[in-house]
Amino acid sequence: MDALLLVLLMPLAASLILGVIGHRNAAGDINVGFSLITFIASALLAVEIIAHGPQFAIGKMFFVDPLNVFLITLTAFIGLTTSWFSRPYMRLECHRGRMTPGRMRLYHSMYQLFMFAMLLALLTNNMGILWVALEGATLATVLLVSVYRTPSSLEAAWKYFILCGVGIALALFGTILLYLAANRQLGATPDALLWTNLRTVKGLLQPGIMSLALVFLLVGYGTKVGLVPLHSWLPDAHAEGPTPISAVLSGLLLNVALYALLRIKVLADGALHNGMPGKMLIGFGLLSVLVGAYSLSRQKDVKRMFSYSSIEHFGLMTFAFGLGGPIATYAGLLHMTVHALVKSAIFFTVGSACQMAGTQVMENIRGLVKVSPALGWGMLIGSLAILGMPPFGVFASEFLILTTTMHKLPWATPILLLSLGVAFATIFSRAQGMAFGTTTVKPLEYAPSLAPVYLHLGLALLLGLYIPPYLNSWFRQAASMIAE
Repeated sequence: MDALLLVLLMPLAASLILGVIGHRNAAGDINVGFSLITFIASALLAVEIIAHGPQFAIGKMFFVDPLNVFLITLTAFIGLTTSWFSRPYMRLECHRGRMTPGRMRLYHSMYQLFMFAMLLALLTNNMGILWVALEGATLATVLLVSVYRTPSSLEAAWKYFILCGVGIALALFGTILLYLAANRQLGATPDALLWTNLRTVKGLLQPGIMSLALVFLLVGYGTKVGLVPLHSWLPDAHAEGPTPISAVLSGLLLNVALYALLRIKVLADGALHNGMPGKMLIGFGLLSVLVGAYSLSRQKDVKRMFSYSSIEHFGLMTFAFGLGGPIATYAGLLHMTVHALVKSAIFFTVGSACQMAGTQVMENIRGLVKVSPALGWGMLIGSLAILGMPPFGVFASEFLILTTTMHKLPWATPILLLSLGVAFATIFSRAQGMAFGTTTVKPLEYAPSLAPVYLHLGLALLLGLYIPPYLNSWFRQAASMIAE
Protein backbone atom coordinates (compact mmCIF):
# COMPACT_ATOMS: atom_id res chain seq x y z
CA MET A 1 0.00 0.00 0.00
CA ASP A 2 2.78 2.42 -0.95
CA ALA A 3 0.19 4.53 -2.79
CA LEU A 4 -1.76 5.02 0.44
CA LEU A 5 1.32 6.31 2.25
CA LEU A 6 2.02 8.70 -0.62
CA VAL A 7 -1.55 10.02 -0.48
CA LEU A 8 -1.00 10.95 3.18
CA LEU A 9 2.66 11.96 3.17
CA MET A 10 2.65 14.23 0.12
CA PRO A 11 0.28 16.91 1.48
CA LEU A 12 1.92 16.70 4.91
CA ALA A 13 5.39 17.21 3.42
CA ALA A 14 4.06 19.98 1.18
CA SER A 15 2.59 21.77 4.20
CA LEU A 16 5.96 21.80 5.94
CA ILE A 17 7.86 22.95 2.85
CA LEU A 18 5.36 25.64 1.86
CA GLY A 19 5.30 26.91 5.42
CA VAL A 20 8.88 28.03 4.74
CA ILE A 21 8.85 29.01 1.05
CA GLY A 22 5.14 29.60 0.46
CA HIS A 23 5.70 33.31 -0.23
CA ARG A 24 8.02 32.83 -3.20
CA ASN A 25 6.95 33.15 -6.82
CA ALA A 26 7.34 29.40 -7.38
CA ALA A 27 5.13 28.50 -4.40
CA GLY A 28 2.01 28.17 -6.54
CA ASP A 29 3.81 25.77 -8.88
CA ILE A 30 5.14 23.76 -5.94
CA ASN A 31 1.61 23.59 -4.52
CA VAL A 32 0.34 22.24 -7.85
CA GLY A 33 3.24 19.77 -8.09
CA PHE A 34 2.59 18.21 -4.70
CA SER A 35 -1.16 18.11 -5.41
CA LEU A 36 -0.44 16.32 -8.70
CA ILE A 37 1.64 13.66 -6.94
CA THR A 38 -1.14 13.19 -4.38
CA PHE A 39 -3.71 12.74 -7.15
CA ILE A 40 -1.54 10.23 -9.03
CA ALA A 41 -1.05 8.27 -5.81
CA SER A 42 -4.80 8.28 -5.16
CA ALA A 43 -5.44 7.01 -8.71
CA LEU A 44 -2.91 4.19 -8.18
CA LEU A 45 -4.62 3.36 -4.90
CA ALA A 46 -7.97 3.18 -6.69
CA VAL A 47 -6.47 0.82 -9.28
CA GLU A 48 -5.22 -1.44 -6.45
CA ILE A 49 -8.66 -1.54 -4.85
CA ILE A 50 -10.35 -2.30 -8.17
CA ALA A 51 -7.93 -5.17 -8.76
CA HIS A 52 -7.79 -6.69 -5.26
CA GLY A 53 -10.83 -5.44 -3.34
CA PRO A 54 -10.92 -3.73 0.10
CA GLN A 55 -7.54 -3.59 1.82
CA PHE A 56 -5.99 -2.77 5.19
CA ALA A 57 -2.70 -0.91 5.73
CA ILE A 58 -0.38 -0.52 8.74
CA GLY A 59 -2.11 -3.30 10.59
CA LYS A 60 -5.75 -2.31 10.57
CA MET A 61 -5.17 1.41 11.14
CA PHE A 62 -6.15 2.33 7.57
CA PHE A 63 -8.87 0.74 5.49
CA VAL A 64 -9.88 1.36 1.87
CA ASP A 65 -13.15 0.06 0.45
CA PRO A 66 -15.64 1.08 -2.27
CA LEU A 67 -17.22 3.67 0.04
CA ASN A 68 -14.09 5.77 0.50
CA VAL A 69 -11.86 4.98 -2.46
CA PHE A 70 -13.79 7.10 -4.97
CA LEU A 71 -14.06 9.95 -2.44
CA ILE A 72 -10.27 9.81 -1.92
CA THR A 73 -9.69 10.11 -5.67
CA LEU A 74 -12.30 12.88 -5.99
CA THR A 75 -10.76 14.81 -3.08
CA ALA A 76 -7.26 14.57 -4.53
CA PHE A 77 -8.51 15.55 -7.99
CA ILE A 78 -10.37 18.67 -6.84
CA GLY A 79 -7.42 19.50 -4.57
CA LEU A 80 -5.25 19.46 -7.70
CA THR A 81 -7.55 21.56 -9.89
CA THR A 82 -8.13 24.06 -7.09
CA SER A 83 -4.38 24.52 -6.60
CA TRP A 84 -4.16 25.02 -10.38
CA PHE A 85 -6.85 27.72 -10.30
CA SER A 86 -5.26 29.21 -7.18
CA ARG A 87 -1.98 30.20 -8.88
CA PRO A 88 -3.13 33.29 -10.84
CA TYR A 89 -5.93 34.03 -8.36
CA MET A 90 -3.62 34.37 -5.37
CA ARG A 91 -0.96 36.16 -7.44
CA LEU A 92 -3.55 38.85 -8.20
CA GLU A 93 -4.53 39.02 -4.52
CA CYS A 94 -0.85 39.72 -3.73
CA HIS A 95 -0.66 42.31 -6.50
CA ARG A 96 -3.66 44.15 -5.04
CA GLY A 97 -2.19 44.10 -1.53
CA ARG A 98 -4.68 41.76 0.10
CA MET A 99 -2.00 39.13 0.75
CA THR A 100 1.41 39.64 2.33
CA PRO A 101 4.37 37.18 2.15
CA GLY A 102 3.49 35.87 5.61
CA ARG A 103 -0.12 35.33 4.65
CA MET A 104 0.94 33.54 1.46
CA ARG A 105 3.07 31.12 3.47
CA LEU A 106 0.11 30.53 5.77
CA TYR A 107 -2.27 30.06 2.85
CA HIS A 108 -0.17 27.51 0.97
CA SER A 109 0.85 25.62 4.10
CA MET A 110 -2.68 25.40 5.53
CA TYR A 111 -4.11 24.45 2.13
CA GLN A 112 -1.96 21.32 2.06
CA LEU A 113 -2.57 20.61 5.76
CA PHE A 114 -6.29 20.89 5.08
CA MET A 115 -5.94 18.34 2.26
CA PHE A 116 -3.97 16.02 4.57
CA ALA A 117 -6.66 16.19 7.27
CA MET A 118 -9.45 15.37 4.81
CA LEU A 119 -7.56 12.46 3.26
CA LEU A 120 -6.69 11.14 6.73
CA ALA A 121 -10.38 11.27 7.69
CA LEU A 122 -11.28 9.29 4.58
CA LEU A 123 -8.53 6.68 4.97
CA THR A 124 -8.54 5.95 8.69
CA ASN A 125 -10.27 2.88 10.04
CA ASN A 126 -10.38 4.30 13.56
CA MET A 127 -13.46 6.34 14.51
CA GLY A 128 -11.39 8.28 17.05
CA ILE A 129 -8.80 9.29 14.46
CA LEU A 130 -11.66 10.24 12.15
CA TRP A 131 -12.77 12.73 14.79
CA VAL A 132 -9.21 14.04 15.20
CA ALA A 133 -8.83 14.48 11.44
CA LEU A 134 -12.05 16.47 11.14
CA GLU A 135 -10.99 18.64 14.07
CA GLY A 136 -7.66 19.22 12.30
CA ALA A 137 -9.50 20.19 9.12
CA THR A 138 -11.58 22.64 11.17
CA LEU A 139 -8.50 24.34 12.65
CA ALA A 140 -6.78 24.58 9.26
CA THR A 141 -9.90 26.07 7.70
CA VAL A 142 -10.25 28.67 10.46
CA LEU A 143 -6.80 30.01 9.55
CA LEU A 144 -7.64 29.97 5.84
CA VAL A 145 -10.97 31.78 6.26
CA SER A 146 -9.28 34.51 8.34
CA VAL A 147 -6.22 34.86 6.10
CA TYR A 148 -7.20 38.34 4.82
CA ARG A 149 -7.30 39.64 8.44
CA THR A 150 -10.24 41.97 7.78
CA PRO A 151 -12.83 42.48 10.53
CA SER A 152 -15.43 40.54 8.55
CA SER A 153 -13.08 37.61 7.80
CA LEU A 154 -12.02 37.41 11.44
CA GLU A 155 -15.68 37.45 12.52
CA ALA A 156 -16.51 34.69 10.02
CA ALA A 157 -13.56 32.59 11.20
CA TRP A 158 -14.57 33.07 14.83
CA LYS A 159 -18.18 32.04 14.11
CA TYR A 160 -16.91 29.04 12.17
CA PHE A 161 -14.57 28.05 15.01
CA ILE A 162 -17.22 28.39 17.73
CA LEU A 163 -20.07 26.63 15.94
CA CYS A 164 -17.96 23.84 14.49
CA GLY A 165 -16.07 23.60 17.79
CA VAL A 166 -19.35 22.97 19.58
CA GLY A 167 -20.36 20.49 16.90
CA ILE A 168 -17.09 18.60 17.01
CA ALA A 169 -17.28 18.49 20.84
CA LEU A 170 -20.70 16.84 20.55
CA ALA A 171 -19.21 14.40 18.03
CA LEU A 172 -16.44 13.62 20.52
CA PHE A 173 -19.01 12.75 23.18
CA GLY A 174 -20.81 10.58 20.63
CA THR A 175 -17.52 8.82 19.83
CA ILE A 176 -16.99 8.13 23.54
CA LEU A 177 -20.48 6.62 23.74
CA LEU A 178 -19.68 4.54 20.67
CA TYR A 179 -16.56 3.24 22.41
CA LEU A 180 -18.63 2.45 25.50
CA ALA A 181 -21.02 0.37 23.40
CA ALA A 182 -18.12 -1.37 21.63
CA ASN A 183 -16.27 -1.99 24.89
CA ARG A 184 -18.96 -4.41 26.01
CA GLN A 185 -18.46 -6.58 22.92
CA LEU A 186 -14.83 -6.08 21.89
CA GLY A 187 -13.16 -5.34 25.21
CA ALA A 188 -11.25 -2.28 26.42
CA THR A 189 -8.74 -2.15 23.58
CA PRO A 190 -7.86 0.54 21.01
CA ASP A 191 -9.18 -1.83 18.34
CA ALA A 192 -12.68 -1.35 19.75
CA LEU A 193 -12.98 1.87 17.74
CA LEU A 194 -11.92 0.31 14.43
CA TRP A 195 -14.85 0.67 12.06
CA THR A 196 -14.35 -2.78 10.55
CA ASN A 197 -14.48 -4.35 14.03
CA LEU A 198 -17.55 -2.32 14.97
CA ARG A 199 -19.26 -3.38 11.79
CA THR A 200 -18.82 -7.08 12.61
CA VAL A 201 -20.56 -6.67 16.00
CA LYS A 202 -23.03 -3.89 15.13
CA GLY A 203 -26.00 -6.17 15.73
CA LEU A 204 -24.81 -6.77 19.31
CA LEU A 205 -24.21 -3.12 20.28
CA GLN A 206 -26.43 -1.93 23.15
CA PRO A 207 -29.37 -0.04 21.53
CA GLY A 208 -29.79 2.53 24.33
CA ILE A 209 -26.17 3.63 24.17
CA MET A 210 -26.17 3.60 20.37
CA SER A 211 -29.29 5.79 20.26
CA LEU A 212 -27.55 8.44 22.36
CA ALA A 213 -24.33 8.10 20.36
CA LEU A 214 -26.28 8.54 17.11
CA VAL A 215 -27.90 11.78 18.30
CA PHE A 216 -24.60 13.34 19.37
CA LEU A 217 -22.70 12.16 16.28
CA LEU A 218 -25.45 13.28 13.90
CA VAL A 219 -25.67 16.75 15.41
CA GLY A 220 -21.87 17.01 15.74
CA TYR A 221 -20.88 15.91 12.27
CA GLY A 222 -24.08 17.44 10.85
CA THR A 223 -22.71 20.83 11.93
CA LYS A 224 -19.69 20.21 9.68
CA VAL A 225 -22.00 19.18 6.82
CA GLY A 226 -23.87 22.48 7.21
CA LEU A 227 -27.22 20.94 8.06
CA VAL A 228 -29.90 23.28 9.41
CA PRO A 229 -30.13 24.59 12.13
CA LEU A 230 -26.32 24.58 12.74
CA HIS A 231 -25.51 25.95 9.29
CA SER A 232 -24.94 29.67 9.83
CA TRP A 233 -21.13 29.39 9.79
CA LEU A 234 -21.10 28.18 6.20
CA PRO A 235 -22.26 31.31 4.29
CA ASP A 236 -19.89 33.55 6.28
CA ALA A 237 -16.91 31.24 5.76
CA HIS A 238 -17.58 31.07 2.02
CA ALA A 239 -18.07 34.80 1.66
CA GLU A 240 -15.01 35.98 3.60
CA GLY A 241 -12.31 33.43 2.77
CA PRO A 242 -10.30 33.21 -0.47
CA THR A 243 -12.34 31.71 -3.31
CA PRO A 244 -10.14 28.58 -3.68
CA ILE A 245 -11.01 27.79 -0.06
CA SER A 246 -14.72 28.26 -0.81
CA ALA A 247 -14.30 25.69 -3.60
CA VAL A 248 -12.70 23.03 -1.40
CA LEU A 249 -15.01 23.79 1.52
CA SER A 250 -18.14 23.27 -0.55
CA GLY A 251 -16.75 20.60 -2.85
CA LEU A 252 -14.71 18.52 -0.40
CA LEU A 253 -15.00 19.21 3.34
CA LEU A 254 -18.77 18.84 3.39
CA ASN A 255 -18.39 15.54 1.53
CA VAL A 256 -15.95 14.24 4.14
CA ALA A 257 -18.25 15.21 7.02
CA LEU A 258 -21.18 13.49 5.29
CA TYR A 259 -18.97 10.43 4.76
CA ALA A 260 -18.45 10.29 8.54
CA LEU A 261 -22.24 10.33 9.01
CA LEU A 262 -22.62 7.46 6.56
CA ARG A 263 -20.15 5.34 8.53
CA ILE A 264 -22.16 6.07 11.68
CA LYS A 265 -25.47 5.26 9.92
CA VAL A 266 -24.24 1.77 8.98
CA LEU A 267 -23.44 1.00 12.63
CA ALA A 268 -26.64 2.58 14.01
CA ASP A 269 -28.89 0.75 11.53
CA GLY A 270 -27.32 -2.55 12.54
CA ALA A 271 -27.72 -1.87 16.26
CA LEU A 272 -31.18 -0.26 16.41
CA HIS A 273 -33.35 -1.96 13.74
CA ASN A 274 -36.01 0.74 14.19
CA GLY A 275 -35.38 3.10 11.28
CA MET A 276 -34.35 5.91 13.62
CA PRO A 277 -31.11 6.83 11.77
CA GLY A 278 -32.96 7.14 8.45
CA LYS A 279 -35.77 9.19 9.96
CA MET A 280 -33.30 11.62 11.55
CA LEU A 281 -31.42 12.04 8.27
CA ILE A 282 -34.69 12.62 6.42
CA GLY A 283 -35.74 15.28 8.94
CA PHE A 284 -32.45 17.20 8.94
CA GLY A 285 -32.12 16.82 5.17
CA LEU A 286 -35.59 18.06 4.30
CA LEU A 287 -35.26 21.03 6.65
CA SER A 288 -31.90 21.92 5.08
CA VAL A 289 -33.36 21.74 1.56
CA LEU A 290 -36.17 24.09 2.55
CA VAL A 291 -34.05 26.65 4.39
CA GLY A 292 -31.27 26.55 1.79
CA ALA A 293 -33.60 27.06 -1.16
CA TYR A 294 -35.73 29.80 0.40
CA SER A 295 -32.68 31.69 1.71
CA LEU A 296 -31.24 32.09 -1.78
CA SER A 297 -33.52 34.97 -2.81
CA ARG A 298 -32.44 37.09 0.17
CA GLN A 299 -28.75 37.07 -0.75
CA LYS A 300 -26.93 39.96 -2.39
CA ASP A 301 -23.42 38.49 -2.12
CA VAL A 302 -22.75 35.96 -4.89
CA LYS A 303 -20.57 33.70 -2.75
CA ARG A 304 -23.15 33.65 0.03
CA MET A 305 -25.83 32.72 -2.50
CA PHE A 306 -23.91 29.71 -3.75
CA SER A 307 -23.07 28.71 -0.17
CA TYR A 308 -26.80 28.47 0.55
CA SER A 309 -27.04 26.37 -2.60
CA SER A 310 -24.53 23.99 -0.97
CA ILE A 311 -26.73 23.79 2.13
CA GLU A 312 -29.69 22.90 -0.10
CA HIS A 313 -27.78 20.22 -2.00
CA PHE A 314 -26.28 18.61 1.07
CA GLY A 315 -29.73 18.57 2.58
CA LEU A 316 -30.88 16.70 -0.53
CA MET A 317 -28.02 14.19 -0.20
CA THR A 318 -28.75 13.67 3.49
CA PHE A 319 -32.42 13.18 2.66
CA ALA A 320 -31.50 10.58 0.00
CA PHE A 321 -29.32 8.61 2.42
CA GLY A 322 -32.12 8.78 4.97
CA LEU A 323 -34.56 7.27 2.47
CA GLY A 324 -32.21 4.32 2.17
CA GLY A 325 -32.44 1.50 -0.32
CA PRO A 326 -30.03 0.88 -3.19
CA ILE A 327 -31.45 3.46 -5.64
CA ALA A 328 -31.66 6.46 -3.28
CA THR A 329 -28.25 5.65 -1.78
CA TYR A 330 -26.71 5.28 -5.25
CA ALA A 331 -28.26 8.64 -6.19
CA GLY A 332 -26.86 10.24 -3.03
CA LEU A 333 -23.34 9.04 -3.85
CA LEU A 334 -23.66 10.25 -7.45
CA HIS A 335 -24.92 13.61 -6.21
CA MET A 336 -21.93 13.92 -3.86
CA THR A 337 -19.64 13.46 -6.85
CA VAL A 338 -21.30 15.77 -9.38
CA HIS A 339 -22.02 18.47 -6.80
CA ALA A 340 -18.35 18.55 -5.82
CA LEU A 341 -17.32 18.95 -9.46
CA VAL A 342 -19.90 21.55 -10.44
CA LYS A 343 -19.91 23.66 -7.28
CA SER A 344 -16.11 23.99 -7.23
CA ALA A 345 -16.23 25.03 -10.92
CA ILE A 346 -18.84 27.67 -10.08
CA PHE A 347 -16.71 29.08 -7.28
CA PHE A 348 -13.75 29.26 -9.68
CA THR A 349 -15.78 31.47 -12.02
CA VAL A 350 -17.31 33.45 -9.15
CA GLY A 351 -13.89 34.22 -7.68
CA SER A 352 -12.55 35.57 -10.94
CA ALA A 353 -15.77 37.53 -11.59
CA CYS A 354 -15.49 39.19 -8.17
CA GLN A 355 -11.89 40.14 -8.89
CA MET A 356 -12.98 41.66 -12.21
CA ALA A 357 -15.75 43.68 -10.58
CA GLY A 358 -13.93 44.46 -7.33
CA THR A 359 -17.00 43.40 -5.37
CA GLN A 360 -19.04 40.33 -4.43
CA VAL A 361 -22.39 42.17 -4.71
CA MET A 362 -24.29 40.62 -7.60
CA GLU A 363 -25.95 43.88 -8.70
CA ASN A 364 -22.50 45.30 -9.42
CA ILE A 365 -21.31 42.31 -11.48
CA ARG A 366 -22.62 42.63 -15.04
CA GLY A 367 -21.56 41.83 -18.59
CA LEU A 368 -19.12 38.99 -17.89
CA VAL A 369 -19.74 37.40 -21.30
CA LYS A 370 -18.69 40.60 -23.11
CA VAL A 371 -15.42 41.02 -21.23
CA SER A 372 -14.51 37.34 -20.81
CA PRO A 373 -16.75 34.95 -22.78
CA ALA A 374 -15.08 31.84 -21.32
CA LEU A 375 -15.66 33.07 -17.77
CA GLY A 376 -19.21 34.30 -18.34
CA TRP A 377 -20.38 31.19 -20.14
CA GLY A 378 -18.60 29.01 -17.59
CA MET A 379 -20.57 30.63 -14.77
CA LEU A 380 -23.86 30.36 -16.66
CA ILE A 381 -23.34 26.73 -17.69
CA GLY A 382 -22.20 25.84 -14.17
CA SER A 383 -25.32 27.48 -12.73
CA LEU A 384 -27.55 25.50 -15.08
CA ALA A 385 -25.68 22.31 -14.20
CA ILE A 386 -26.06 22.78 -10.43
CA LEU A 387 -29.77 23.57 -10.92
CA GLY A 388 -30.30 20.11 -12.42
CA MET A 389 -30.66 20.88 -16.11
CA PRO A 390 -30.25 17.80 -18.30
CA PRO A 391 -28.02 16.22 -19.44
CA PHE A 392 -25.68 17.08 -16.52
CA GLY A 393 -25.11 14.56 -13.74
CA VAL A 394 -27.04 16.63 -11.18
CA PHE A 395 -30.20 16.02 -13.21
CA ALA A 396 -29.63 12.25 -13.13
CA SER A 397 -29.08 12.12 -9.36
CA GLU A 398 -31.98 14.45 -8.56
CA PHE A 399 -34.28 12.46 -10.85
CA LEU A 400 -33.41 9.23 -9.02
CA ILE A 401 -33.95 10.89 -5.62
CA LEU A 402 -37.32 12.34 -6.63
CA THR A 403 -38.64 9.11 -8.16
CA THR A 404 -37.61 7.18 -5.04
CA THR A 405 -39.31 9.81 -2.87
CA MET A 406 -42.54 9.42 -4.87
CA HIS A 407 -42.47 5.72 -4.07
CA LYS A 408 -41.30 5.77 -0.44
CA LEU A 409 -42.35 9.17 0.93
CA PRO A 410 -44.99 10.72 -1.38
CA TRP A 411 -45.81 13.66 0.93
CA ALA A 412 -42.22 14.94 0.66
CA THR A 413 -42.24 15.05 -3.15
CA PRO A 414 -44.06 18.42 -3.59
CA ILE A 415 -41.84 19.97 -0.89
CA LEU A 416 -38.71 18.93 -2.77
CA LEU A 417 -40.10 19.99 -6.15
CA LEU A 418 -41.17 23.41 -4.87
CA SER A 419 -37.80 23.98 -3.18
CA LEU A 420 -35.88 22.98 -6.30
CA GLY A 421 -38.11 25.27 -8.36
CA VAL A 422 -37.45 28.24 -6.07
CA ALA A 423 -33.71 27.56 -6.23
CA PHE A 424 -33.83 27.33 -10.02
CA ALA A 425 -35.68 30.61 -10.46
CA THR A 426 -33.41 32.49 -8.05
CA ILE A 427 -30.00 31.28 -9.18
CA PHE A 428 -30.74 31.33 -12.90
CA SER A 429 -32.07 34.90 -12.82
CA ARG A 430 -29.05 36.09 -10.83
CA ALA A 431 -26.51 34.21 -12.99
CA GLN A 432 -28.15 35.51 -16.17
CA GLY A 433 -27.92 39.07 -14.86
CA MET A 434 -24.22 38.71 -14.09
CA ALA A 435 -23.42 37.10 -17.44
CA PHE A 436 -25.21 39.62 -19.66
CA GLY A 437 -26.23 43.26 -19.52
CA THR A 438 -24.25 46.51 -19.37
CA THR A 439 -20.62 45.80 -18.59
CA THR A 440 -19.44 46.75 -15.10
CA VAL A 441 -16.31 44.58 -15.00
CA LYS A 442 -12.85 44.93 -16.48
CA PRO A 443 -10.19 42.45 -17.59
CA LEU A 444 -7.83 41.09 -14.94
CA GLU A 445 -4.13 41.84 -14.70
CA TYR A 446 -3.44 38.11 -14.67
CA ALA A 447 -5.54 35.79 -16.84
CA PRO A 448 -7.53 33.36 -14.65
CA SER A 449 -7.10 29.60 -14.98
CA LEU A 450 -10.41 28.56 -16.53
CA ALA A 451 -9.31 25.12 -17.76
CA PRO A 452 -10.33 23.55 -14.38
CA VAL A 453 -13.83 25.05 -14.81
CA TYR A 454 -14.48 23.31 -18.12
CA LEU A 455 -12.72 20.13 -17.00
CA HIS A 456 -15.11 19.88 -14.03
CA LEU A 457 -18.17 20.74 -16.10
CA GLY A 458 -17.12 18.24 -18.77
CA LEU A 459 -16.88 15.47 -16.19
CA ALA A 460 -20.28 16.44 -14.74
CA LEU A 461 -21.74 16.28 -18.25
CA LEU A 462 -20.14 12.87 -18.82
CA LEU A 463 -21.63 11.52 -15.58
CA GLY A 464 -25.05 12.65 -16.76
CA LEU A 465 -24.68 10.77 -20.04
CA TYR A 466 -22.52 7.79 -19.13
CA ILE A 467 -21.09 6.45 -15.88
CA PRO A 468 -17.88 4.43 -16.45
CA PRO A 469 -18.23 0.77 -15.40
CA TYR A 470 -15.62 0.94 -12.62
CA LEU A 471 -17.27 4.03 -11.10
CA ASN A 472 -20.68 2.42 -11.41
CA SER A 473 -19.30 -0.64 -9.62
CA TRP A 474 -17.95 1.53 -6.76
CA PHE A 475 -21.30 3.28 -6.39
CA ARG A 476 -23.21 -0.02 -6.38
CA GLN A 477 -20.94 -1.64 -3.81
CA ALA A 478 -20.90 1.44 -1.59
CA ALA A 479 -24.68 1.78 -1.87
CA SER A 480 -25.18 -1.85 -0.86
CA MET A 481 -22.87 -1.32 2.12
CA ILE A 482 -24.72 1.79 3.35
CA ALA A 483 -28.21 0.49 2.67
CA GLU A 484 -27.73 -3.05 3.96
